[in-house]
Amino acid sequence: MRYAMVIDTKKCVGCSDCVVACQTENKVPIGYARDWVVEVTDGTYPHLQMEIRSERCNQCGNAPCVRCCPTGSSHYSAGGIVLVRPRRCIGCGACITSCPYDARFPHPRGYVDKCTFCDHRIKEGNRPACVEVCPTKCMYFGNLDDPASEVSKLLRQRRYKTLIPEAGTKPHLYFLT
Repeated sequence: MRYAMVIDTKKCVGCSDCVVACQTENKVPIGYARDWVVEVTDGTYPHLQMEIRSERCNQCGNAPCVRCCPTGSSHYSAGGIVLVRPRRCIGCGACITSCPYDARFPHPRGYVDKCTFCDHRIKEGNRPACVEVCPTKCMYFGNLDDPASEVSKLLRQRRYKTLIPEAGTKPHLYFLT
């Protein structure tokens, strides 16, 4: 089983409900975020295109943060989700530096924090909080190894991209274009 998230950039309106849901669900301290919304404009006037993306940890299949963690705090859990064991984390920041997606931050309690795809909700059979609250239903979550899952179907049917594919991280965060 490999969990993945798919975000439809044609449906996302940049409302940031996903950010607020994550902060509330995961008790993220004020001033910090496990996910964020990005607006990117490409092209040359008058032929411009704008894309809105909800970004977070890419839950990489080849995560540099896991490889470089000196204590094993950063690790893979069930479904390939990259997690942090706060009690083992020494706050050295190696994982922050190694992440090409800038998806980690030093938590005020002395460990490094990041998106977990709300693994506590998944264990209960629920979807991540961000997916649950999205008013445009642009976010999808599921098992990449199940050909009948919604994420697998979307990736077969639509054009998509990952961020910084040249980094070789094998991200499990996909953006429909």
